[in-house]
Amino acid sequence: MIPLANPTFGPDEIDAVDDVLESGMVADGPEVRAFEAEFADYCGAGHAVATSNGTTALHAALEALDIGAGDRVVTTPLSFVASANAIRLAGARPVFADIDPETYNLDPAATERAVRKADADAILAVHLYGLPADVAALRDIADDAGIPLVEDAAQAHGATVDGDAVGTFGDAAAFSFYPTKNMTTGEGGMILTDREAVADRAASFCNHGRGSDGGYAHERVGHNFRMTSLAAAIGRVQLDRLPEWVASRRANAQRLTDELSDIDGLTTPNAPDGVEHAYHQYTVRVPDRERLQAHLADNGVDSGVYYPTPIHELAAYDGYDADAPVAEAAADEVLSLPVHPNLTETELDRIVEATRGAVTQLRA
Repeated sequence: MIPLANPTFGPDEIDAVDDVLESGMVADGPEVRAFEAEFADYCGAGHAVATSNGTTALHAALEALDIGAGDRVVTTPLSFVASANAIRLAGARPVFADIDPETYNLDPAATERAVRKADADAILAVHLYGLPADVAALRDIADDAGIPLVEDAAQAHGATVDGDAVGTFGDAAAFSFYPTKNMTTGEGGMILTDREAVADRAASFCNHGRGSDGGYAHERVGHNFRMTSLAAAIGRVQLDRLPEWVASRRANAQRLTDELSDIDGLTTPNAPDGVEHAYHQYTVRVPDRERLQAHLADNGVDSGVYYPTPIHELAAYDGYDADAPVAEAAADEVLSLPVHPNLTETELDRIVEATRGAVTQLRA
């Protein structure tokens, strides 16, 4: 079976972990500070705060922006549930706006309507599948409303808009380093921001509310959301290879698009002008997804549905209504194919052949 994801770990990661183990400083420490600095530099951000995972990064970012009880945050219903969960964990309430049918990201017009109707206190935009949301339009909406813009960049390491990395357009951004992401620390997350005060509050919240000098002078209530030095050591090695891996993902995606875009009834990914997709997922759209997925599996090709149920239709979100017909339709038809950097030419051929064969069979 050609896997949908294939995390890469090599001798450099093993050596980096060994060095940390030998040092005895396995918890938060200098290795984490180094990773924060390197990731901020890679993205072109002023500050970075490492966390235990992508969800805690989102939660801490919202807390650092003073989003809490009674606040309303406009976000997308087509995402992993962590996007909305982080809002609720901060004490606020998610308000769902519909998506753009081509990018699957927040539709700016729907977002603006939701911001006005809810008198929203923030916007949380997700760069779904590694494709940047319309950050220019969303930034304008946030600025006009006088509210912060938060980027959920959990899937978008290496994505850019007009040459600038995602994670640098909002008041704060959150990345995930889960094993299937474009780079990993095993588990981990990162907050980016250009606002020093936001970085300081986020770092404090992630470290039991401590001040910058540490110790037992706790200035606020916080969590233990810290990243370990073991995770940071892996992340520093992976970050060095991230540009190479993202380039491979783009090349694989281009190959798939070249071979599949002429198939009637199958929609391939689309990136607007000036936008560089990071292709965490290569997501196609087809009316009879279940039959396509079954045919792919029969031909040794893994695939995945991200995400089969819009967040507002999940049991955990009973009572959260949304006018999101575009998101609901997309959730019934999207299917992600393997695009990871470890694919061989032979495997890419198999993915193309199996997909074309499946669609031909569906028409019969």
